[in-house]
Amino acid sequence: MAGKYYEELEVGSTFEHEPGRTVTETDNLLITSLTLNPQPLHLDAEFAAKALHGKILVNSMFTLGLIVGLSVGDTTLGTTIGNLGFEKVEFPNPVFVGDTLRARSSVVAARESKSKPDRGIVTFEHIGTNQRGEVVCRAVRPAMMLKRPVS
Repeated sequence: MAGKYYEELEVGSTFEHEPGRTVTETDNLLITSLTLNPQPLHLDAEFAAKALHGKILVNSMFTLGLIVGLSVGDTTLGTTIGNLGFEKVEFPNPVFVGDTLRARSSVVAARESKSKPDRGIVTFEHIGTNQRGEVVCRAVRPAMMLKRPVS
């Protein structure tokens, strides 16, 4: 598996995830429609043109999902038992259709499971930036990770 086992995810480890991903209008329309979010800032170009940023904003749930998704191949692919939640999520700058997003992840905490000897809990901080280097998403996420199998 491409993902890392608990023992490989040391506090302080950082991963620069490649490739990045350019956000499309279809991405924004799909996530907004699938989640039944009628916010006109995401769907109505005329409404959004009169709002603060003057154009459609990409749904922040897409931004969060993309930034975490970009991290999977380098960190948790096939080695995670499950996502335990999000301790913190921030969107300090907006995302627009056409922006190219990149992700970086750091291990900020790790501990062995108190009840299951085959796993540990790793806390990641995921940071997403746009093509201008502006932070568009920051998320702190604990995940339950498998330990390396004993041979």
